[in-house]
Order: sequence, then structure tokens, then C-alpha cells
Amino acid sequence: RHIRKHNNKLPHYHLCTAYPHPKLHPLILKMIEVVLNDRLGKKVRVKCNEDDTIGDLKKLAAAQLGTRPEKLKIQKWYTVYKDHITLEDYEIHDGMGLELYYN
Repeated sequence: RHIRKHNNKLPHYHLCTAYPHPKLHPLILKMIEVVLNDRLGKKVRVKCNEDDTIGDLKKLAAAQLGTRPEKLKIQKWYTVYKDHITLEDYEIHDGMGLELYYN
């Protein structure tokens, strides 16, 4: 889908039908960087897409840490993030810091 202005009014955008889903549009999908702190001296910066799941984030972090993704637990305060939910759904944005724990 291509974004175009409607009557030069900024808040109103129409999406053309070139892309089947708005998340697949290259301008809407953007890379973000998430900082994972294990509070033991390691801070891991992971680049990923907004529509990636927590499971995908764990796989990317595990590759940098040299461990298995099943051994990682990602949380913020007392909220433990579930593997099948996307970063976008949890409202995780660029530069956000999350807690990383090892099971």
C-alpha cells in the first residue's frame, strides 16, 4: 500500500491496495533497538522489527549471548512477556529497556 494525502489534510491518509496488509508496507514496518539488561553486568542491544514476537527477540538475544532461547525470560517490572505476543502489542518501542533473566 502506498500512503498518499487526501486533499492535503495531514491527519487523513489513504492506503492503496498494492500491499495486502499495512504491516507489510516497508514504510510502516521499522526496525527498533531493544536493550536487554540481565542486571549481572550484561546489556544486550537487539535490533528487530516492531512486528517480531517476544520469541523472535529471545532467539536474537540468545544468539548474541551464546545460550538457548528457552533459557531466557524477558520482563518489565512484574510483567513476564509471553513468546507469541508481538513487541508492537506490548508497546515496546525503539530504545526501550527490558529485564532479562535466565531460567
